[in-house]
Amino acid sequence: MGEDFLLSNETASALYHRYAKDMPIIDYHCHLSPQEIFENKRFNNITEAWLYGDHYKWRVMRSNGVDEEYITGNASDYEKFLAWAKTVPKTIGNPLYNWTHLELQRFFGVYDVLNEHTAPAIWGKVNALLNKEGYAARDLISRSNVKVICTTDDPVDSLEYHQKIKNVKDFEVQVFPSFRPDKGLEINRQGFLQWVEKLGAAANLPVNNYEGFLMALSSRVEFFHSHGGRVSDHAIDTMMFAEATKEEASEIFSKALNGEKVTLEEEKKYKSFTLKFLGGMYSKLDWAMQFHINAMRNTNTKMFQQLGPDTGFDSINDEGIAKPLYQLLDSLEKVNSLPKTILYSLNPNDNYIIASMIGSFQGGGIPGKIQFGSAWWFNDTKDGMQEQMKALSNVGLLSRFIGMLTDSRSFLSYPRHEYFRRLVCNLIGDWVENGEVPNDLEFLGGIVQGISYQNANEYFNFEKKVRSLQDQKV
Repeated sequence: MGEDFLLSNETASALYHRYAKDMPIIDYHCHLSPQEIFENKRFNNITEAWLYGDHYKWRVMRSNGVDEEYITGNASDYEKFLAWAKTVPKTIGNPLYNWTHLELQRFFGVYDVLNEHTAPAIWGKVNALLNKEGYAARDLISRSNVKVICTTDDPVDSLEYHQKIKNVKDFEVQVFPSFRPDKGLEINRQGFLQWVEKLGAAANLPVNNYEGFLMALSSRVEFFHSHGGRVSDHAIDTMMFAEATKEEASEIFSKALNGEKVTLEEEKKYKSFTLKFLGGMYSKLDWAMQFHINAMRNTNTKMFQQLGPDTGFDSINDEGIAKPLYQLLDSLEKVNSLPKTILYSLNPNDNYIIASMIGSFQGGGIPGKIQFGSAWWFNDTKDGMQEQMKALSNVGLLSRFIGMLTDSRSFLSYPRHEYFRRLVCNLIGDWVENGEVPNDLEFLGGIVQGISYQNANEYFNFEKKVRSLQDQKV
């Protein structure tokens, strides 16, 4: 992976090295822990930084025949690292192979190929660095030229660590919360009633009916807004929509509170009305709303019972999204309540559905108001990123794309932005070499910088918020 890794022509190389390489990063959707950021978490060894909680790596280790003892079990950190080192050579063709080595190179200056023979030396070198100053969580973020991070937060969260981060004088990165109310939408999921109770406690409001529930949600949205939150996120594993009145949604909510079973049609109505309510709030507050659609989660019942969620047993769902998605967006647009919206689907078959649908709801003088989100999760690959960008460029405006996010729990994931930017530059470079667009580096460089950073900065209006929070620190 040399200087021109993934850059297949001179134009691509010039675009990357002159325009994309040094742009800052806005990580507008990730799963980093605000507590670990505030506490400036230090890592005892590379396993702790690399393998704890990384189900991307866990999946391929299982595929390579590694026993669970060396993945999530009680094996030592060194034994787990060796198991990963033996797996890495088998991951060729998977982005993990490149990401692994980019992280070793960019953070630790290790240019050796990781395998079972080089593992002991790399273990020693990297761990020695991790135990020095300059390699704690905030250092790794700052070293990656990150300007903004949006974490993923439950509405009942106190956001205490976001507030504490604001008061850290020597940390210039702005960390904002994202509002993730999935537990309040999944009315048929175990734990719904317990979560509703927590919501009421967090909002300090009684939630004994649907009106109280909506008031509590509103209170928490306002609370997040007061802490700099300008983004929501929704995991919509199955896209659904059904017209419903507030009275119908209220009756369905009361059934759930009474422990009665809610039918699928009732679930559709409850979710649709609640999402429309939330979308209206986001619109009034100028938030961006994110939908992550078509994931099939916890497919292995045995391993779910053993390890719980987010442990590498999810896959791509194939539910149809076109009709219910347009119905939801249209229902908000009809009452002038459609907020800025970012749509992701885990199923690549949905690429052209989303790329075409966003064009039907643009407007309001906002460039790219409705976005086709960056290739997500199982699509977060060389082919997946290219296909997402090609679909967007074919029927929309790639030039207004707000670009990459990490969607990661790891502080070492930021070289994925480099990987993405190289692919952007190569795609545009290919168009130049093929005579499809003019060889105007300054013009194309501006587009590359937009996709890398500027578009997201303007879309979320982070620059204004950053200045405001910096004033608060002073």
